[in-house]
Amino acid sequence: MRTIFLADAHLRSPDDLNYRMLLRFLRGLEGITETLFIMGDLFDFWIGFPSHPFRQYDPLLDALLALKRSGCRLVYFEGNHDFHLGSIFYERLAAEVHTRPAIRTVQGRRLFLCHGDQINRADHGYRLLRLVLRNRLAAATVRHVPPALALCIRERLQHASRSSYGSKSVRWDYGRIIRDFARSVHRMGCTGLVTGHFHLAFCEELDCGSFTILSLGEWMERLTYGEMVAGRLRLSEYLPDRP
Repeated sequence: MRTIFLADAHLRSPDDLNYRMLLRFLRGLEGITETLFIMGDLFDFWIGFPSHPFRQYDPLLDALLALKRSGCRLVYFEGNHDFHLGSIFYERLAAEVHTRPAIRTVQGRRLFLCHGDQINRADHGYRLLRLVLRNRLAAATVRHVPPALALCIRERLQHASRSSYGSKSVRWDYGRIIRDFARSVHRMGCTGLVTGHFHLAFCEELDCGSFTILSLGEWMERLTYGEMVAGRLRLSEYLPDRP
């Protein structure tokens, strides 16, 4: 049985190529996958409003439900584009949802699992925004927000994210930040780090193979994902015949 790690699809419309490829990928996991770890930002924007205004994501939710019914465990680490996931994930999909990083033993290895948005401690602006959006008061307010306002919030956050990503990637060396963080995780007794968020795809060993960094890249253009086979982490790229 397979263990799969996936992050940063930033899905928008079922007509988009990456959305269609993800549906095909998920269908191929049915019956052969033990656990799917979704490491955040599966959606370009998702908050679990009771009214469920994001109907464009219904095909993806149906695919996840089919995967769940095939015997796959769903584990979701909230990202900076998808949080306060709501009843669809907790009840309908019965997913195990994490609002912060966690250490879990997977195939005998002690892994530090995270979306990655808290790794760069120098990004003070984002850390403040995260504090505002992710607290309990904000979570409670979601239940009373009308769909029109929800869609307005989505547009504002998407615009801010797209406009800032390029400048931040120039300002900071994300590869170095991930590797420095991995060394601190290694000192905590972990043997691997799995992270998304940075859209960097690489898998490398530290200290002669005693620790593995798996940075998942993105499922927007390259369609990269992670897999664990016999206790070994690896980076893969989905390369079907594209329509």
